[in-house]
Amino acid sequence: MAEGRRNLMQDGSGDETEKATDNLSVDKYNVEAAEILANEALHLPISEAAPIYEQLLSTFPTAAKFWKQYVEAHMVVNNDDAVKQIFSRCLLNCLQIPLWRCYIRFIRKVNERKGAENQEETRKAFDFMLSYVGTDIASGPVWMEYITFLKSLPATTGQEESQRMTAVRKAYQKAIVTPTHHVEQLWKDYENFENSVSRALAKGLLSEYQPKYNSAKAVYRERKKYIEEIDWNMLAVPPTGSCKEEQQWMVWKKLLAFEKGNPQRIDSASSNRRIAFTYEQCLMYLYHYPDIWYDYATWHAKSSSLDSAIKVFQRALKALPDSEVLRFAFAELEETHGAIQPAKKIYESLLSNAVNATALAHIQFIRFLRRTEGVEAARKYFLDARKSPNCTYHVYVAYAMMAFCLDKDSKVAHNVFEAGLKRFMHEPGYILEYADFLCRLNDDRNIRALFERALSSLPPEESVEVWKRFAQFEQTYGDLASMLKVEQRRKEALSRTGDDGSSALEGSLHDVVSRYSFMDLWPCSSKDLDHLARQEWLAKTINKKVDKSTLANGTSSIGGEKVSAGLATNLKSSALSSKVIYPDTSRMVIYDPRQKPGTGFVPNVTAPGLPSISSSTTSAPGVSLVGGGTSMPLEEILKVIPPALVTFIAQLPASEGPFPDVDIVLSILLQSNLPTGQTGKSATSAQMPAASVPSTSDLSGSNKSRPNPSGSSFKPTRDVQSGKRKDFGQEDDETATVQSRPLPRDAFRIRQMQKARGATTSQTGSASYGSAFSGELSGSTE
Repeated sequence: MAEGRRNLMQDGSGDETEKATDNLSVDKYNVEAAEILANEALHLPISEAAPIYEQLLSTFPTAAKFWKQYVEAHMVVNNDDAVKQIFSRCLLNCLQIPLWRCYIRFIRKVNERKGAENQEETRKAFDFMLSYVGTDIASGPVWMEYITFLKSLPATTGQEESQRMTAVRKAYQKAIVTPTHHVEQLWKDYENFENSVSRALAKGLLSEYQPKYNSAKAVYRERKKYIEEIDWNMLAVPPTGSCKEEQQWMVWKKLLAFEKGNPQRIDSASSNRRIAFTYEQCLMYLYHYPDIWYDYATWHAKSSSLDSAIKVFQRALKALPDSEVLRFAFAELEETHGAIQPAKKIYESLLSNAVNATALAHIQFIRFLRRTEGVEAARKYFLDARKSPNCTYHVYVAYAMMAFCLDKDSKVAHNVFEAGLKRFMHEPGYILEYADFLCRLNDDRNIRALFERALSSLPPEESVEVWKRFAQFEQTYGDLASMLKVEQRRKEALSRTGDDGSSALEGSLHDVVSRYSFMDLWPCSSKDLDHLARQEWLAKTINKKVDKSTLANGTSSIGGEKVSAGLATNLKSSALSSKVIYPDTSRMVIYDPRQKPGTGFVPNVTAPGLPSISSSTTSAPGVSLVGGGTSMPLEEILKVIPPALVTFIAQLPASEGPFPDVDIVLSILLQSNLPTGQTGKSATSAQMPAASVPSTSDLSGSNKSRPNPSGSSFKPTRDVQSGKRKDFGQEDDETATVQSRPLPRDAFRIRQMQKARGATTSQTGSASYGSAFSGELSGSTE
C-alpha cells in the first residue's frame, strides 16, 4: 500500500487524495471527495483498493459504478470467490445494466473454462438477469446478446434444433414488446429470423406481433422523454434541498406515474413488474428519501402483496434507521392487517433505547396499547414513561385527554393534569392545555386559580400567551369589571418586558375591538382594523427608529439641533471597534441614465433646507465630477431644481442605511405642506442661467442626450413651441410650465391631452412629445 501511495504522490495526486479523505471524515456524503477516492482506487492493487471501496460502499450502498469498479478489480486478478461474494451483495439492490452485464460476462467466463456442458448454467444466468433488468430501456444489447447465445447453442438432433428455434423465437417475442433503445433493430432481426425459418409461418407471426411492437415503440418514445432527464451518475445522499435534487425527485415521480398508468396496456402482472423495477431503480438514487420508500411499500400493499410491502419497510428502516415516521407507518400497516404482535415489536424497538426514545414515541405507544390491549395496559405504560428522561409535558396531556375523551373519566384526567402541574408549571403550553380541559368541564373557579398560580411563577417574557388566554377567558366567563381588571393587569405585567413600558399602560381602541369581537365578527371594517394595526406599530417603533437614524448620521439634525461632535466621535470609534465596513460616500454620484461614465456629481456643500453632509466632504467649494471634468457650484444646482423639489428634499427625514423605513417617511411627509405649482412665468426658468436655456438646436433633436447638471431634463414652457398650444382647453393655465402645472390624475383626461398634442403637432410641424406624466420633450421640429 505504501508503494501505491508513493506512486500517487509522484503523480501529484497525493495531496488531492489526502484532502478528499479529510473531507469524507468531516462529511461522509461528500460526493466530490468520494469520486476522487474512487478514481484513486483504480490505480491501486486490489489489496490496497479494497478498503477504499468498502469505505465508499458503506456510505453509498446503491452506487452501481463503485460496485462495478470493485468487482472488476477482483476479476482482473481472477479472484472468483471474491467476485461471487460481491455480486451477492449488490446485484439485487443495483438494477443497472452495466453492472449486470459485468455479471453475465463473469458467468460466461467461468463456464467457458468448464466446457460446453455448463452452457445451461449460462442460460439460467441470462434468464435470471432478464427477469430483473429485462424491462430497462437500455436492455436492448442484453436481449441481443442473449439471442446470439441461444443461436450458438449446439443442436445435434432435430428435436434439439426445434427447441433452440423455439427458445430464440420466445426471446425475440419478449424483446420486441419491451420499450428499449434497440426495439426497432430487434424487430428487424426478428423479421429476418422468421423469414429464414419459414415464410409461410412468418407472415402470421409477424402480423400478430406487429401491433404489439408498434405499441412498444410508441411507449418507448414517451418513456425516453423521462429517462433523458435522469442523472444516472448521481450518488444517493440525504436530501439537502438543492435544485438538482428536487429536479431529480420530480423526474422520478413523473416516471413512476407514467409507468403506473400502464401506457402499453399490458397485463397487470407484467405492468407490476415494470413498476417495481422503476421503484428499485429510483431507490438507487433517492435512497435516503422516506417518501419514496413509503410510496413503494403502500403500492405493494394496495397491489395485494403484503409480504412485499413488509420487506420494503424492513429495507427502509435499514436504510433510514432514525426515521420515526417510517416506523409508525410500518406499525400501522401491520396493525391494519391484524398483525398486533409484529406491530408491538416495531414500537418496542423504537423505545428500546430509553435515552433516544422521544416523547412522541411514548405517546403513540400508549395509544397503540389503548387500542389493542385496553385501558389498564396503557395506564401501566404511562406510569413507566413518566420516569423516562425524555418525558415532556406532552405525554401528560396526551394521556389525560385520552382518559377524558376515550375512557370518559374526567377524574383521572384531572388527576393527571394536577400531577403534571407540579413538574411543568414553567411550561406555558401545559398551562394552556390544562386551562382548555377545565373549560370543557365548565370549572371557571379552578380556571382562575390555575391562571393565578401560573402567572405568579412564570417570568413576564414567557407569560404573553397565558395572559392572552386569561383575558379571553374573562371575556367569555367574566363580567365587565373582571374583564377590565385582567386587561389592566396584563398591560402592567407586560409593560416591564418592552422599551415602551409607559405607552403600553395606555388604553387604545384596539383593546376595545379585541374585547367586542367574536369569532370572525368585528365591530369595525377591515380597513379600520388595518389602520389600527398600523397606528399601533408606528406608536411602538417610530420614536426608536427616528432616534437610531439620527445617531447613525452623525451630523444630522432633528428640530434644528445637531448631534454633538463628541457623540459622533464615540459612534465612529464604536463603529471602528466592531470592524463594520461602510461604503465610500465620497464616490457616490446622482444617477442619470443619460449621462456617460464620469459625468456624475456629488454635492458636498451644506445648504439651508437640505440634509447636511459629513464634514469630510466639505473641503472643496464646488462639486467635482467623478473621473475628471469641470465642477458645478451648489448654488447653480439649486437654481435648476424646482422649489417644490427643494422643499421636498428639505423635509425628508434622516435615514438609517440605504433603505429608509417607508412607513416613517410617509407619516412625516403626510404632515408637511409642499407647494403644488407656480403662477406666471416659470420660476425655474427665471432662475436658470442663460447658458442652461435650450437653444433651437436642442429642440430640433441635435442635442437630445445632452446631460443636465440637475440630473433630469429641462422642460421648456408650452408657449415656446407654438402660439396655438395656448388655445388647448380652458382648464389649463396658459402661463404655467410643464414642471409647475399639476398633472391630471384620471386616465381619460391624460388621453385627451395626448390627442390634443397630436393634433397641434400636425399644425405646427413634426414635434413629438414624451410621456404626459413626465412632460419630456423628445421630438424634433422642422
